[in-house]
Amino acid sequence: MNSYSPSSTLKSRFTRRFLRALMKINSGQQTASPRDVHRRYRRVRIAADKSLALAVGSRRSWSRALLCKIRTQKRRHRRRCASTRRISSTTSTQREKCLGLKGKSRELQKLVPGSEGMDLCSLLDETAHYIKCLATQVQAMRCIAHSCNSP
Repeated sequence: MNSYSPSSTLKSRFTRRFLRALMKINSGQQTASPRDVHRRYRRVRIAADKSLALAVGSRRSWSRALLCKIRTQKRRHRRRCASTRRISSTTSTQREKCLGLKGKSRELQKLVPGSEGMDLCSLLDETAHYIKCLATQVQAMRCIAHSCNSP
């Protein structure tokens, strides 16, 4: 019997990357101002998303889209720090008109990164995989939190 399980390897890859990111985040100064707490929250959230996308790799469009979104946000943040002008983006209603999708598939496209322009079968496949990976992420984060809170 083979003990190989795709979800357990995904969980271990995610956990290793996420713990490294948390250690890097925690190596900085710790202050309790609301602004610093919000910054740390955002950094942890981005680290969790990035760790999950890197653990999955480039096989799925949602993982590629998530990594692209993180890179784009970093670039925009750097530009905002350098200048005060904001970059305008296409509104969601314009995107919906271009795609011509109706009904519940629009709702799924809002939830699953990188699902714009997919046919329904591909969209459902990506959604199922994304949900499975998010469940794995939650399990790993619960284990980390439990081990940190245990005496």
